[in-house]
Amino acid sequence: MAKRFASGTLGKLAISLRSSFWFLPLLIVLGSAGLATGLVAIDHQVGGLEEHWPKLFAMDATGARDLMSTIAASMMTVAGVVFSITIVALAQASTQYTSRVLRNFMRDRRNQVVLGVFLGVFAYCIGVMRSIPGHGDVPFVPHLALFGGLVLVLVAVTFLAVFIHHVAAQIQSGAIARGIADDTLETIEALFPDPLESDDVPPDHHLPQGLRWHAVRAPQLGYIERVDPQALLDFAREHQVLVRMERNVGDFASPDRTIASIGAAHVPEADAMDDLSRLFAIDSYRSIEQDIAFGLRQLVDVALKALSPGINDTTTAITSLDYLSVILERLAGRRIAPRPLCDGDMLRVIPMGTDFERLLALGMDQILENAHGNTVVLLRLLQAIEQIRAGARSPARQRMLDAKREVIAEVARRTASSSESRRRIEQQLAGANAPGDDASGA
Repeated sequence: MAKRFASGTLGKLAISLRSSFWFLPLLIVLGSAGLATGLVAIDHQVGGLEEHWPKLFAMDATGARDLMSTIAASMMTVAGVVFSITIVALAQASTQYTSRVLRNFMRDRRNQVVLGVFLGVFAYCIGVMRSIPGHGDVPFVPHLALFGGLVLVLVAVTFLAVFIHHVAAQIQSGAIARGIADDTLETIEALFPDPLESDDVPPDHHLPQGLRWHAVRAPQLGYIERVDPQALLDFAREHQVLVRMERNVGDFASPDRTIASIGAAHVPEADAMDDLSRLFAIDSYRSIEQDIAFGLRQLVDVALKALSPGINDTTTAITSLDYLSVILERLAGRRIAPRPLCDGDMLRVIPMGTDFERLLALGMDQILENAHGNTVVLLRLLQAIEQIRAGARSPARQRMLDAKREVIAEVARRTASSSESRRRIEQQLAGANAPGDDASGA
């Protein structure tokens, strides 16, 4: 039991630390302080460096203290500038695209490393300054540590130039959409690695006789970030019960709502029900680690913001659609239906998953509703459907895509603002229906 809780807690902690803006900088600061202590200790042991290389190491205690003080003050100033640039980038991304992409910026390793480098150099300088005696004390100058400080300054300046370039590139719509798509595709490979050879039919569960279902409530408000299937199986095996998920990863949960049910002939103990509820990692935010729909949600939100009257950026909407089509095309060829977990021949866990139809609707419907009269976006939706259909191996999914294409075509024809727009729409539809035609062009 403790192992399961530790697994769930560590998984939630890993997601939290990855999305935090402070953890990696803190590690760099601690490492820099340790480096300062180590180099000063080496200086105490070695000594005489200024005699062998006077041009590199010759400096008295007052000059050394002033040098470290100047570097430390400069690093704190630049760290403040880096932090300000990051805040401005976050504000612009939230306003221009959607607030749901902010966690992608916050967990960006390069931003964290740059901030950590400047704070780390500051901590390094403070550590070295502590080893330099004041007036009247026995003179000691940590020449090797001073030289290390100068090297770190050059490294920090290089990181500043890299940071400015990275922020300028990162704030562009293409980079934002690419980052979301990469994370989503990585999650698809982890969750749905099996190709789909035929229709993805959910398994038929044969439940044991005499079961009574007992509701398990969420321990707190928030979104389900993560569920460990193995932990659920271990729980069900230990208590000799059947566990059925009632809420999926990404769903909102509250103490008044059921997140799982325990199937047993007897009434489960309250402690057991509490133990099961704590296997669901719940937080204020959704996370991409097990939530494919959240990746689609972010790209759809970027497209919707671009199509809003206040922004009216069709190009950004097209960019989002390009990456959405890649994700949905990948999903079209994968087995998505969740598989039950068994202990030998005994059914133990009935998972709750999603299906391709819901994911397709999530990725297309709201954009379609907001693209009335926008021929370019409607044409791109039709092209996306054809690209997704090329990856669909299931006749049922092909029929879903055909039905979606008819809905898009109806909206496109009805809202076309000119005869030229109608001509382009009919041309696209005719090309899509032609045998062997590639609908990805134009």
